[in-house]
This record gives sequence, structure tokens and C-alpha cells, in this order.
Amino acid sequence: MDLAERRRTLDSALARRLRREASRSDLISAAVLLPITAGPGGAGEPHILFSKKSDAVPHHKGQFAFPGGIVEERDGSRVQTALREAWEEIRLPADAVEVLGLLDDTETRATQFVITPVVGIVTRQVAFRPDGREIERVIEVPLRTLRDPAIFRTELWERGGEEHQVHFFDVSVEDVIWGATARILKQFLDIVDGTEEAA
Repeated sequence: MDLAERRRTLDSALARRLRREASRSDLISAAVLLPITAGPGGAGEPHILFSKKSDAVPHHKGQFAFPGGIVEERDGSRVQTALREAWEEIRLPADAVEVLGLLDDTETRATQFVITPVVGIVTRQVAFRPDGREIERVIEVPLRTLRDPAIFRTELWERGGEEHQVHFFDVSVEDVIWGATARILKQFLDIVDGTEEAA
């Protein structure tokens, strides 16, 4: 399935589903962009873009994430937050993104954030440039790779006396996507595959 066809099926799937919102005053609101690209060179096969955080950031050092950050007062919406941060972090212009919809709000477990994921198609070739301060690297992973069950695993972790599942996508030995980013990715892939469980 090429990028244009994937866009049509995702647009329809996101429009049909009810989104779970989490508004808690004790959590810091954040938003991320889940960018779907045509891959390096624009071959047309859908890829998902991830940014690797530097060791200089206060939270989630060295982890893979989607471009994004804390909602600021000047942001008119969570979508604006995600697009602003994507520009600041990796030089992805807002006018190169077609927003398809939002996924469920996701609460982080180790830090006090509630994240709104914004799904968007990158509509043209962009020369992504990590800012070098917060972001050190960008990777684009083929959607077919992320859908391969062989790279996905789940571990049971304990925090605060409660056990919870932690998802991992072993893209390569060096590149492992886990934590809140993996939970967001898992929900997105379930929507892509039509296997999302009803809330």
C-alpha cells in the first residue's frame, strides 16, 4: 500500500473512532506529531519518523520519541503544539504536514506528562535537520518493519507497587523504541491493522 492509499484508509479509521481524552490538573500537557513520510528519497512506501533525544534534555535522555513537547500558552491547540515542536526540533515545516487526526491521550509513567498524539502525513520531501541540542538524530522506519511481530516484545515492569506492560520495538540492536512512544505506536499500528480493541 503506497502513501496516498494509506492516507485514505487512516483518514477514514481515525474519523470513525472515539478518542480517549485525559485531562488531569496534576499532569503537564504535551503533544507529539506522529509523522508518516514517504521515506528517505521519497520512494512512496509509508515510513514513520522518530527523533532520538540527546543526553542534554531533562527527560527521556537518549530515547526515541516523536517530535513534540510541552503545550505553551501561545499554542492555540495540541495540533499547533505538535507542529511548532516538529519545526523547532527537526525543521519539519507545518505547511508540509497534513493532519489526519488525534490518537488517545497517553500518560507517561516515569514523568508527569499527558501526551496528545497528532497523526500527520508529510506531503513533500523535507531535509530533516535535528536541532543538535534536544535532538541528535532522526530515523524513518518502514511501516512494514514496525508491523513485523518479530521486532515487538512486551515486558512486565513494576512501578509504585503496580505491574504494567512495557512495549518494545527492536528496530535494530542500537535503535529500540519503548515507553510512551511505543504505547502510542502500538495504538497507531492497531488502528492500521484494524485490530484495536474497543474501549
